Amino acid sequence: MTVNILVTPPVLEKHRAMIEAACPGGSFRYIPQKELTKEDVRDAEVIIGNIPHALVPCCEKLRLLHLGSAGADGYPAIMPEGAYLTNSSGAYGLAISEHMLGMTLAIIKKLYRYWDNQRACLWRDEGGVTSMEDAVVLVVGMGDIGGDYARKCSALGAYVIGIRRRLREKPDYVDEMHTLNELDELLPRADIVAMALPSGQETNGLMDERRLRLMKEGAVLVNVGRGKAISTDGLVKVCGEGRIRAALDVTDPEPLPPEHPLWRTENVYITPHISGFFHLPQTLDRIIKIGSENLRRLVNGEELLNRVDGETGYRVEENRA
Repeated sequence: MTVNILVTPPVLEKHRAMIEAACPGGSFRYIPQKELTKEDVRDAEVIIGNIPHALVPCCEKLRLLHLGSAGADGYPAIMPEGAYLTNSSGAYGLAISEHMLGMTLAIIKKLYRYWDNQRACLWRDEGGVTSMEDAVVLVVGMGDIGGDYARKCSALGAYVIGIRRRLREKPDYVDEMHTLNELDELLPRADIVAMALPSGQETNGLMDERRLRLMKEGAVLVNVGRGKAISTDGLVKVCGEGRIRAALDVTDPEPLPPEHPLWRTENVYITPHISGFFHLPQTLDRIIKIGSENLRRLVNGEELLNRVDGETGYRVEENRA
């Protein structure tokens, strides 16, 4: 029986070969997400890549939706009954952790200030800097992305503290492992606080103004998870006072309106949610590899990778931890 498969990411020929090898005899269509219609998704049994939320209820024959994203925001609640939802957790660690490290180094070495000075044709010494070596780095969210960042920081000589929803075995590159309920005690210790959290009730508003003020004076806050994990109003206040510095690839709201004060807040550095996406070629390679493997497993009746729980929105294996 032919399986109808719809693929939405911008795949290359090597990716098509990988996908089609996973399901010999399948019927394949390659349509960019922005061009999808109700008719395109109606008969699809397997979809690799994200589709607009509004089209999910139109999927009449869906057996598997494999998301090209690491998060599953909004999808679990609208999935057709009996269909599996999986994500691409594991594909983004390389790209986003390097982006995080780049932003971190740019702040602690004052490279942003020197860039501003260059544009102003100003030859001026901006004074002392700090180092990753011996810095205390608190990584909140030790999944693929946070874990990769933690490993890189450790390789540069940092003392790394990890936070997970539930305790697991401590990786060699982490010096301490804790859970979220210990966050208040850990924040004052950290020179760098890096957040790589998914959205959810546990994470929305996690870093409110009170917790931002618990951070060490001069500390750096890095966020690549979800903008709603940090109080934007609180961040404007605390960074504006010069108490902490922040590097953000995600904001609340998104896109950040031109008139929003966060754009002009001193000590805040912003990129427009681009640390992941497909800018690094290896990211798309990894997404297609995971999606192809799940396609193969589905047609062979095997357990799927990265299956997302419909109630919690987390991966099934994370719920078991």
